[in-house]
Amino acid sequence: MLTVVLALLAALANAAASVLQRRAAADEPESGAGLRQALHWLGHVLRRPHWVAGAGMLALSTVLQAAALGVGSLALVQPLMAAELLFTLAVGSLVFHRRPDLRTWLAFVALAAGLSLFLTAASPTSGRSTAVPGHWWSAGTALTALVLALLAVSRTVRGAPRAALLGLASAVSFSATAALLKEVTGLIPDGPGAVLSTWPLYATAVVGVIAFLLLQAAFRAGTLAASQPALTLGDALTSVALGWALFGEQIHLGARVVPELIGVALMGAGSVGLARAPSVGGGWDQARVRDDPGSEARRQVSHPP
Repeated sequence: MLTVVLALLAALANAAASVLQRRAAADEPESGAGLRQALHWLGHVLRRPHWVAGAGMLALSTVLQAAALGVGSLALVQPLMAAELLFTLAVGSLVFHRRPDLRTWLAFVALAAGLSLFLTAASPTSGRSTAVPGHWWSAGTALTALVLALLAVSRTVRGAPRAALLGLASAVSFSATAALLKEVTGLIPDGPGAVLSTWPLYATAVVGVIAFLLLQAAFRAGTLAASQPALTLGDALTSVALGWALFGEQIHLGARVVPELIGVALMGAGSVGLARAPSVGGGWDQARVRDDPGSEARRQVSHPP
């Protein structure tokens, strides 16, 4: 229960960070396409209270996720992080005063039901606090090869397929980051020296940056609706595999595979529906312009055509 609470609080904090930082970006008028204009725009955004609050929530999310991984299994924590989409819908709707429509609510129910069904059927068991010695090298090699293969294939396509492939590459990288973070938390009982003098802490930072850059590439390649299913399902399923391969975690199979697959399908369908909601996908700034004609006039004054 503690693991579930910590993971859901981490997802809530992550959702709040996303909404607050998008609010800061939506409030700042565009300043052009050049690098100088982009840096000028970024400098203004970083000083906005909403962005600062979002950064604080992101830091809190990292701490809560690490705590959840420290007391629970990777195969339980990472699928629960998919609840970020649900919390983003709720927080975004409150902050931007956008009431979800019926289709969005159905997507909400599908993702929540799918997540519950998958985790109930799978019933992930706790494993080791640190990885089995020697298993990181083979797992790292397999993950690197998978990400490179996805990147290579993504270069041959455009639009939604490219966004989906990059989203999956990002999901695999985020899952690897979470596994490394679990390894770091497992070293904490050995003291600060064990954490600072071994490679997992630094690998967590490097892989986390790679995952973030791949995520941005996925967003640039296509819509959130194209990349979100790969992000949601890729992270959850890769984490289950890494939990089994590295930490000795187990999930129930056999007859339970059927409800598990139904749960995965519902999660995918729900993530597509929620990704299309303005309060999740970031379309509230255009909605606010439509609802407030004066905002468009202010943009015209600040940046005449």
